[in-house]
Amino acid sequence: MFETAVRDGVLRLRREGARWLSSGWAGGHCRADAAYNVSVPEGFDRTDLDAYLAERRDRVGFDGAGPALLTGVDLRHARGARCGPVAAVATAGLSNPAALPIDPDPDPDPDGVERPSDSPRHAGTVNVVVGADRSLADGALANLLAVAVEAKTATLLAATGFPGTTSDAAIAACDPAGEPAAFSGSATEVGACARACVREAVSASLDSRYADGDGDSALPESVADADYGVVTDRRASVFTP
Repeated sequence: MFETAVRDGVLRLRREGARWLSSGWAGGHCRADAAYNVSVPEGFDRTDLDAYLAERRDRVGFDGAGPALLTGVDLRHARGARCGPVAAVATAGLSNPAALPIDPDPDPDPDGVERPSDSPRHAGTVNVVVGADRSLADGALANLLAVAVEAKTATLLAATGFPGTTSDAAIAACDPAGEPAAFSGSATEVGACARACVREAVSASLDSRYADGDGDSALPESVADADYGVVTDRRASVFTP
């Protein structure tokens, strides 16, 4: 099973020779022994992210580059879950929710709630890293990433009313030395276990960050109540192919 460790704001999920697919910084497919979730300080403005991530790994004695996600959430709120051949770790913060109303107001109130989609990253972000102890086909690994994001979204909607934040990211991984699996959909063992793991990990991280108390921390009830965030109120044109 994938091994986890946290040192001074750096979370490592390790499996020798694993295949990874990341939606985060410098993402895509790669082979590496580990992936990382790195907590950054308030006001973080570094743009040389490869150098920064190397500095953080070196500082805590984690050897080897690998895909990495960044978060403003303190890693004491990281939570993991295991089910069958899958493990997942999540960090969840909702200071920058991204609302997607199904029937958007055609004339939104210009009260400053609308913010550009390229606004700076802040302490929100729901990051998920999920690993399967199976050798997944390329399509199954890509689908595992989709399954993890779907589970994250469903969990957040149920718990907060938001589908995500402006800076969510996810990493999916598999073990090339494991039992082969051609599929990872919701009806498969890998997919069902991934959904359960992501649900439990995200829920537990939210509970740690908010329900268990940071003192002044509370889940925002709307984008207007949050420190940052966006509402997608634009409409797209529908066509028949």
